[in-house]
Amino acid sequence: MNGDLINVQSLANEDKPVVLAFWATWCMPCIQELNAIADVYDDWQDETGVKIYAVSVDDSKTVGRVNPMVNGKGWEYEVLFDTNNDLKRSLNIPMVPHVVLLNKGEVVYRHAGYQPGSEFQLYEEILKIQE
Repeated sequence: MNGDLINVQSLANEDKPVVLAFWATWCMPCIQELNAIADVYDDWQDETGVKIYAVSVDDSKTVGRVNPMVNGKGWEYEVLFDTNNDLKRSLNIPMVPHVVLLNKGEVVYRHAGYQPGSEFQLYEEILKIQE
């Protein structure tokens, strides 16, 4: 959110899991998912060291809503912008919400859409990396 360009390769987390949660301000299921994860994120970090990046795919018309929404929700995720959808396309993500779990830079799990409780399946996948 500070305007710096980031190479996705630099998002490594010292051999701990990384989650890329693709979302948009206009996507209610996305916001529900990020709110649900926010409720347990501190515990997840303590237990697994996972790092979550909320990747906004808002375009130039809606990107101005991202900072106020993130600040208003109190999300503690690092927020990245993918306004031209380059990262989204490179990971073959057709829609949001979409969660990608990385282990040592490799995609080990992905989930499209959100249903209440989906965050627990994500956590189970994060725990598998710890085994």
